[in-house]
Amino acid sequence: MSDFTYQGRNTDGDLIKGNISAPSYQSAVEQLQQQQLIITRLEENTVRNDNRQKTTGFLRKKNVSAEELILFTRQLYALTKAGVPILRAIRGLAESTTSEVLGECLDKIAESLVSGSDLSSAFRRHPKIFSPIYVSLLQVGENTGQLDSALKRLIVHIESERETRKRMKAAMRYPLMVIIAMSAAMVVITLFVIPAFSGVFARLGAELPLPTRILIAVSDFVQMHGFTLLVALFIAGALTRVYVRSSEGALWWDKQKLRIPILGSIFERIALGRFARSFAMMMAAGVPVLQSLQTVAESVGNRYISRAVRDMRSGIERGDRLTNTAAATGLFTPLVLQMMAVGEETGAIDRLLDEVADFYDDEIDYELKQLADAIEPVLLVFMAVLVLVLALGGFLPIWDLGSVATGSSSGR
Repeated sequence: MSDFTYQGRNTDGDLIKGNISAPSYQSAVEQLQQQQLIITRLEENTVRNDNRQKTTGFLRKKNVSAEELILFTRQLYALTKAGVPILRAIRGLAESTTSEVLGECLDKIAESLVSGSDLSSAFRRHPKIFSPIYVSLLQVGENTGQLDSALKRLIVHIESERETRKRMKAAMRYPLMVIIAMSAAMVVITLFVIPAFSGVFARLGAELPLPTRILIAVSDFVQMHGFTLLVALFIAGALTRVYVRSSEGALWWDKQKLRIPILGSIFERIALGRFARSFAMMMAAGVPVLQSLQTVAESVGNRYISRAVRDMRSGIERGDRLTNTAAATGLFTPLVLQMMAVGEETGAIDRLLDEVADFYDDEIDYELKQLADAIEPVLLVFMAVLVLVLALGGFLPIWDLGSVATGSSSGR
């Protein structure tokens, strides 16, 4: 037996609150309905809910991972396909999930369903967990009576999104490691290597070559004004972050990301592949074209490309073809535009868009494999410059002093 706290109104409209014991949530609902109560709130008082309350602060996860969302969607698909009522399925998953954030979210969704809300509206109240595409497909499945099919498409979509994120992390991992290694090398040379050489040169009292004087001047400046430089960098980083978070700054930054050498083309193909895959899925589910484009525009992950998708939507509203509006954006290659045109002419746009997404996936895989080969020359050039700077600035004066000493001994 479990204890439940309920709130509702009787036939006279009076507010009724209390506790009730029942073997399950559904049994509690049936008992309250037998008392002719209109339930507005019903919560189970369990140890699990108390544990959720206690896990707070920095120990508590604030987001739901892709793996947790995939697992929840798979379980909800299995329950709905087996004919389990949606409210009972949501309650059962809320009790079984190991994610506190997802569990509390599902509890709130169940409360909304009890209050008379439809399924898509209940999910739409939690945009940090469920994306616009997720909610839109739920709404289509709910309205057409094919909720299990919508959930199955969502499983494929979320898994594809997870793979896309893995690809983006793979694209950034090697460049970040190279940048960190370069930065660490410069810090060590400036703060430790050059000061050690400058002390030796000062004791020798000889005139130093120009490269050495430049290195020593840079090292002295960093040592004297290092804290000021750190503060300035922190302020610049904070201001940049504030600007990038604004609507104008975010649009500018997403546009610049597409122009980054080597990496920009990968980011662009990832965003376009996400657009094609999401658009194909919504078209296959029967979502209208304009609504599909509006929803997909919010989910491509790049505001610059999102604006281009909205421009496509505006063009279709004016009566233009999908292929023409896509060509006007300047983002798609002629091959992709031909595939879109064939799909539009044959009425199989969803299938052709899936092939477009597969094409972009293949391109991304190829560019990721070529990424290391493209970055290695840059790294080698940088290391060569470091060696040259050290040779000219550090060892050139030692060689000069050696030649002077050799000349003096031969003169004697």
